Amino acid sequence: MPTMWPLWLVASLLALSQALPFEQKGFWDFTLDDGLPMLNDEEASGAETTSGVPDLDALTPTYSAMCPFGCHCHLRVVQCSDLGLKAVPKEISPDTMLLDLQNNDISELRADDFKGLHHLYALVLVNNKISKIHEKAFSPLRKLQKLYISKNHLVEIPPNLPSSLVELRIHDNRIRKVPKGVFSGLRNMNCIEMGGNPLENSGFEPGAFDGLKLNYLRISEAKLTGIPKDLPETLNELHLDHNKIQAIELEDLLRYSKLYRLGLGHNQIRMIENGSLSFLPTLRELHLDNNKLSRVPSGLPDLKLLQVVYLHTNNITKVGVNDFCPVGFGVKRAYYNGISLFNNPVPYWEVQPATFRCVTDRLAIQFGNYKK
Repeated sequence: MPTMWPLWLVASLLALSQALPFEQKGFWDFTLDDGLPMLNDEEASGAETTSGVPDLDALTPTYSAMCPFGCHCHLRVVQCSDLGLKAVPKEISPDTMLLDLQNNDISELRADDFKGLHHLYALVLVNNKISKIHEKAFSPLRKLQKLYISKNHLVEIPPNLPSSLVELRIHDNRIRKVPKGVFSGLRNMNCIEMGGNPLENSGFEPGAFDGLKLNYLRISEAKLTGIPKDLPETLNELHLDHNKIQAIELEDLLRYSKLYRLGLGHNQIRMIENGSLSFLPTLRELHLDNNKLSRVPSGLPDLKLLQVVYLHTNNITKVGVNDFCPVGFGVKRAYYNGISLFNNPVPYWEVQPATFRCVTDRLAIQFGNYKK
């Protein structure tokens, strides 16, 4: 007779597999985001043996008496958050799959801290004081797919990450440099969240992302002044919001033809060179809000799949009748379901109704008052 599993455990594992950029508030809060869902791990990585969810049929209930003092242990989940721990606790059951160590005072990961944890699937180290990681600290973690080590004191990407890793969240640290080869061997990786680090364009060594087939990358809240030109060409989502980017030049996006979501909000973009967006034939969502654009970017009518455009809080003074929609019918394959133009100095009464002839619904258009 097949083993029956509690719904909460199944739901929790599924939530882990679909995690998006987040501001983690609790152990299971892995899915906080405001946009499109990511591809699941198997679809994005192309790996046949890595689905992103542990094989529940292979899980056998164990009732090990091993549980670190003060922690909560149930089945294969060990929760040791908010305990003021100075180091990774001992006596962690070797069959543990989910280990939560967030919100503690751990400052170092030593060589034997995870010894014997060969079945670990997710490791949560968010909001500690980690500044040093031994080069062999992650060696035992042969099946680790999710590593959440954000909000620490790291100055570099941890060395020798497990080759099984699918998702790395390392935002809000002190990383200034991404050297070539740091991600070598990570053929299953499809998601990296590294925003909130003081990274400049010069901090990415040529070839830093060689070998990666990422689906998702976020480098927000950094110090970028332009779009990096050496990111993985497999990207479907790229988020560079809250940087200091001032312009998009013709060939900046040449490499990223597979993007369907591009986030460039909260920058200082004044100019988007004509033809720049033509390299993004599959783009569905474009965020250019909170910049310094004086007009609607050219090329939007040629993006046949584009459905959402955020242009609010810019300096746009005029909206032309052909700024969004192509001339003629049957050219656009997907109608817009969201265009935001509020908080721009546009005389909205002068905008012709035909401007939005390829929008699904008038409610999808967001105008609003402009405040100086």
